[in-house]
Amino acid sequence: MRKSEWSDKQLEELLRQMPKIQDDRNPRDIFQNLTLRKSKIKQWLVPGLATVAALFIFFILVPKLMVGTDLSGDNEKQEKSSVEQDMQTTDKNSTLAMQKDSASSKARTFAATEKIETLKTAIYDEEVGKGKVITYWIPDQQAQILVPVSTVVKETNNKTWLRLFGENMVNLKEQEWGLSEFYPLNATLKLDKKNKVVLVDLPANHQYGQGSATETNFINVLQKDISSNSNLKRIKFTTNGKPGIELGNYGHQKELKIQQQKNHAFFFYYSEGNEIPYLVPSIEKYKDIKTALESMKKDQPLLGLKSSLLPALPINEVSINKKTLLVTMNEDASIQDDQTTINAYESLLLTAKEFGLEKVMITNSPVKNIGPFDLSKENKVPRAPNLRTMQ
Repeated sequence: MRKSEWSDKQLEELLRQMPKIQDDRNPRDIFQNLTLRKSKIKQWLVPGLATVAALFIFFILVPKLMVGTDLSGDNEKQEKSSVEQDMQTTDKNSTLAMQKDSASSKARTFAATEKIETLKTAIYDEEVGKGKVITYWIPDQQAQILVPVSTVVKETNNKTWLRLFGENMVNLKEQEWGLSEFYPLNATLKLDKKNKVVLVDLPANHQYGQGSATETNFINVLQKDISSNSNLKRIKFTTNGKPGIELGNYGHQKELKIQQQKNHAFFFYYSEGNEIPYLVPSIEKYKDIKTALESMKKDQPLLGLKSSLLPALPINEVSINKKTLLVTMNEDASIQDDQTTINAYESLLLTAKEFGLEKVMITNSPVKNIGPFDLSKENKVPRAPNLRTMQ
């Protein structure tokens, strides 16, 4: 490459010979005009003028800069190599980004088509083994109904059900489960095996006589706790070891008979923050299972209970063969394999148990399976509703 014929002095002389730019306006006028129009100046104007000036100087100076053929050639090769490397890096990053986007797209597609796991909520024989099922009845947050919550105690060490009941009630998580804080009971419970009685001793300052709802829940909780976990029929009360307790609405109580907890229908109860419902028995008792199942097709809004059969499980007719409930679905019934349908089927199983039945068979199910249940055969009723794991 040929050297530039222009010296530094020649370049300076050339710049001096360029025509002068003169503005004949008064400096004050120029300042005022700039002040008034400052906000209207386009942001691109100043960079644009700077670019024009830079190009003008570049064309004048470029021959001067192009000196030293060997050195400039090496620089040119280095710049070319650098550009090529940058291009390769850009291509590589683009390829990686495309691969990442493709992988993300595949992951989203898989997640969208992946089957959501459905779960049983009750406790069945195969899950108990050598353990012991314990059921606690917990008031809902409005203290209108009692919700049965069950757990399996694996290591019983030959302890009585009442001993296991007392040891584990301190681990209940009522608030976390969307229910009222009620346990542990402010009482000492002992088992009189000889007389088949549960002895309940309360302190003198117990809170269970404070208000109608508190008294009713306390008595109902005791009855349901004992009847769900044993075959005992009586409760004896003491206060600091002295016979009887004082309750405002019940008066002085020394003994209470345990009522049989049967012939109820199971409904859905949704606690706050939980998408899967609790399966809760009705307060009302029914004369037969057909009447109970008909009631389960409707809500009970005063108690906050929802229908457990419709629309998930549209039952038409039922009959009984020995200890098995035979169920016929509507002819145009469509059953979904989802969590709601499993909950509906479990409410059917639990209601069948309330009437002394041991199995349920759907004679014309439009699907073979819902979750873990095979509807082409008989299914055993659960041991207890609403499984919860406690430490």
